[in-house]
Amino acid sequence: MMCRILTRREHDRFLKVTRSIRIAGHSTSIRLEAAFWETLDDMATVEGVPRARLIEQLHYEAVERHGVATSLASMLRTVCLLYQQEKIRAAPSTAEAGLIRN
Repeated sequence: MMCRILTRREHDRFLKVTRSIRIAGHSTSIRLEAAFWETLDDMATVEGVPRARLIEQLHYEAVERHGVATSLASMLRTVCLLYQQEKIRAAPSTAEAGLIRN
């Protein structure tokens, strides 16, 4: 059975978008799919900070925790995945919300 996730989404969410930000005074470019930028925007809104500040904070947190700077794009993709998983866990299930009718 196929989950059909790709056929139910808009194509533009898969397009890669490059953005430039400054981390510790150094300019860097990050290339992510549009869907990841949307998730980062959502996270920044929840945290009450601009997206660039959120990314900078995530970078510092990764360095503090792991002692080295890893691939920033890979780290951001993973953070977005974890964030989405936490949102799903925190949301009431469809059965609890009364959306499934017997």
